[in-house]
Amino acid sequence: MTAAPATAAHPGPGPAIDGRAGFGNVISSEWLKIRTVRSTFWTLVTLFAGSAVITLLICLAAADSYAKDLAAGKPDSADIVLVGLAFVGQIAAYVLGVMTISAEYSTGGIRTTLTAMPRRTEILVAKAILLAVMVFVIGLATAFLCFYLGNIPLRAKHVNVNLSYPGATRAIFGSALYLAGLSLFGLAMGFLLRHTAGAITIGLALIFIIGNLVQLIPGSVGRWLFKVMPGNAGGQVTAFGETDRHADKAFAPWTGFTVFLIEVVVLLIVGALLFERRDA
Repeated sequence: MTAAPATAAHPGPGPAIDGRAGFGNVISSEWLKIRTVRSTFWTLVTLFAGSAVITLLICLAAADSYAKDLAAGKPDSADIVLVGLAFVGQIAAYVLGVMTISAEYSTGGIRTTLTAMPRRTEILVAKAILLAVMVFVIGLATAFLCFYLGNIPLRAKHVNVNLSYPGATRAIFGSALYLAGLSLFGLAMGFLLRHTAGAITIGLALIFIIGNLVQLIPGSVGRWLFKVMPGNAGGQVTAFGETDRHADKAFAPWTGFTVFLIEVVVLLIVGALLFERRDA
């Protein structure tokens, strides 16, 4: 008896598969990358713990002179209770923004990212959303912690700063918003320069050095440049006191922050255009 020859199966076409990933998938992918990179964890730890420790140490050292200045009728500097955010927090937020994209260029991971998701603008938008939300949440928690820790030595001298102090609530929430804005500023610089050290150096120089040096330019040009520099414009929202406290030298808090956001958005748009045109 001869066995019937086996007939090879020829499977027909399967169900159509839609290979287009939605924006939700892009968000999920970018969130996985951001939260699993060690540099993200350590940078956020630096932002949170470093800002808190610096604030406590400076307030401990300055509590006595702060109390004497108030007793002598000198203008107070309630900003001292958030001083750690003005240094460690701002640097950490900016560096995190840069590294969110520059690390992919330095490791070559950007090629894998673009292979999986060729719609480049969506990648930039997803990174920006996740970064801003994450830094705002951590920044707000850090601002409240700094406010509490900074007040411990000030309370011992009976010169503590309450939430009812003019501009206190704005300064706390404004600090978190400014940190989120700085992280987006760093992200934009990372997309523009694609080099970690270069983006960090240029950005921090603009915020902390050039922003102060431009006021040496005589006349209205120097005053205008001083107002619109990113650190000067955006940082006004983190200051305590009345909204017109530095009206002669800088924008009012929310006006300055709006100018800062416009600058960040413009840089992100330019970064997106270059990201679309340049090779990985």
